[in-house]
Amino acid sequence: MSLICSIQVQTSNTPNVGLLKDFVVSETDTVVTCNCFTISNGEMQDVGVGLYPSMSLLNHSCDPNCVIVFEGRQLLLRSVREIQIGEELTISYIESLMPSSERQKHLKRQYCFECSCLLCKTQEKDADMLAGEEQAWKEIKDAVAKVGDPRSQEEWEQVLAMCQALLNNNADRLPDTNIYLLKMLDCAMDACINLRRWEEALLYGNRTLKPYRLYYSSFHPLRAVQMMRVGKLQNTQDMFPQALETLKQAYNIMKVTHGADHSLVQDLMKLKEQCEADMRAQ
Repeated sequence: MSLICSIQVQTSNTPNVGLLKDFVVSETDTVVTCNCFTISNGEMQDVGVGLYPSMSLLNHSCDPNCVIVFEGRQLLLRSVREIQIGEELTISYIESLMPSSERQKHLKRQYCFECSCLLCKTQEKDADMLAGEEQAWKEIKDAVAKVGDPRSQEEWEQVLAMCQALLNNNADRLPDTNIYLLKMLDCAMDACINLRRWEEALLYGNRTLKPYRLYYSSFHPLRAVQMMRVGKLQNTQDMFPQALETLKQAYNIMKVTHGADHSLVQDLMKLKEQCEADMRAQ
């Protein structure tokens, strides 16, 4: 499916011209929305929206062979596995951390098509994504959706208290591979980082690594960024050998997903060098 399309309408002095203009505005808005890309920083956090027409020619797959990352406003298309001659380049239009039924609903609602990729046909990861007691993960799913965008220390403390309560209450009901529990672990980690509670942040971050390996391909920017975050936290706790190993793994992924010249990769290299210096100083 190609998302690019054009609208050509000739108007005349008819009673319906107002309705026609409204239709054109609505359709144009839909076309622009479908072809826009969410601009993210190096750590894959959303910072804006941009229109990149040539990239809109790329089709979707829930298991794509390419990813999009940004360097400022510059869009970079990166291959994440070997691509055969004549093979189509694909990206994921949506967040992949959803069961197949949710991905299909999202694609149908926003892009008006159903995905027929192998991952959707086999639904192979759905059981892991929704593992555990349904009532428990539905409660956590609703809670995560209500987090919003905390800014103040008080708001972050409220978020952390909520996460801690739900994580403790559901410790025996949901595995870390449940995607909604995983999102809550990420939320708790973010709260701890914003509150400068590094040791707790590392505990939550460590729990996310196994699910990230399960759900994200060997070369995926989100997996690399998460490992970099955990490596930073290990470094703050003077766990230099562990931090160095984690940062090396993050680099091996990120040099593929971001490229060696990307500013985030340069930051990672500096962090790795500092970690090596700290180890020598011990």
